[in-house]
Amino acid sequence: MKLNPAIQEIRESATLAINQRVSALRQSGRRIWHFGFGQSPFPVHPKMQDALRQNAFRKEYLPTLGLPELREAICSFHREHFQYEFVPDRVIIGPGSKELIFQALYLLEGPLILPAPCWVSYAPQGEICGKPVVPVVAGKTDGYKIRAKQLRAAGRELPAGQKIMILNSPNNPTGAVYSADELQDLAQVCRELNIIVISDEIYSHVCFNGAPAKGIGLFYPEGTIVTGGLSKAFSAGGYRLGFLAAPAEMTGFIEAFVTLASETFSCVSTPVQYSAVAAFSDDSDVMEYIDQCTSLHHAAGEYLYERFTEMSLGCVRPEGGFYLFPDFVPFKEPLGRLGIAGSPDLCRYLLEHVDVAMLPGTDFCHRAEELTCRVTSVDYDGGAVHKASVAHPKLDRAFIEANCHNLKAGCDALKEFLESL
Repeated sequence: MKLNPAIQEIRESATLAINQRVSALRQSGRRIWHFGFGQSPFPVHPKMQDALRQNAFRKEYLPTLGLPELREAICSFHREHFQYEFVPDRVIIGPGSKELIFQALYLLEGPLILPAPCWVSYAPQGEICGKPVVPVVAGKTDGYKIRAKQLRAAGRELPAGQKIMILNSPNNPTGAVYSADELQDLAQVCRELNIIVISDEIYSHVCFNGAPAKGIGLFYPEGTIVTGGLSKAFSAGGYRLGFLAAPAEMTGFIEAFVTLASETFSCVSTPVQYSAVAAFSDDSDVMEYIDQCTSLHHAAGEYLYERFTEMSLGCVRPEGGFYLFPDFVPFKEPLGRLGIAGSPDLCRYLLEHVDVAMLPGTDFCHRAEELTCRVTSVDYDGGAVHKASVAHPKLDRAFIEANCHNLKAGCDALKEFLESL
């Protein structure tokens, strides 16, 4: 048997692999503090669940673009919260934004520029599509956000013609959020160098400054494809529903996308699309729930940031999402005496000897010697914690330690390990 060479060098997604590994270890009786997998722990809102149940009888194929009512709702929702002027006929519904990003990369010509650290699947997707992948590594002093001058320098080294960049804000793995000024600067470079942006805005409502995160599409609408979905703010990753919105200036893109989708996934589950209408209808109950869940993500992220800082780990304060990106550089010498030379060694050691699961920075296009790890802040019972938070006046450190026991225990185990070095 022969396999496509484009896939033979690609490993299983690191995030999915660590989740399966931790599940297996826990089932075997090991107590593992799971800082490795980014799944929102909160229940799906009851109105979304009700819509799913009420439409469970629907079995018909929907148009490949998606349910018209849902596409209208997505446009209205993003006009209200993000000032985007999406058009329903240029919005397509897919089985998660991850699949939509992959199909967009397959359709678009040009090398792929990745501001790094970046999500684990971007580079493998580009490689599967046969694209040159060009990481542009942001520094910790810049909050792990690339600057316009870095993007310009990287773009000018590439051949003339169309290029692609995936920009993710709020960011996985760092928790960074790009400001309006930073996005404007990047947009100017993208216009200069003919860079099409895929703006991955799956965390756009999980932003800690009190408002949804701004996207680069506000400043570069003619060259930006926006993706989003249900998995993060709506806590419905397993529903597998995402959307992609493209501008009118990208002539033929949606038509080509529909053709490709019609020969691959055909359409997304019909009952799930009806459930998504409830999510994107701007219902006040659903939006209040999202805001409360975001407040809990913020509190959990702040807790881990404070604990890591107290341990003398290098860490940038998260501004959105449910991720942190600490580095263990201050402990490089004693870690070296344990045979730990890079982030993969570090994460293996922490899982085997400290019972803490993290992912190495190398999975996110970051250098091994930087000793960075991607940490998630969601290892707790979301339903119980949300219920406790409704009656609690302050989501402070005491609240997290009283209600998110695994976060505290994982930090305690990590602290004990570092103090032993």
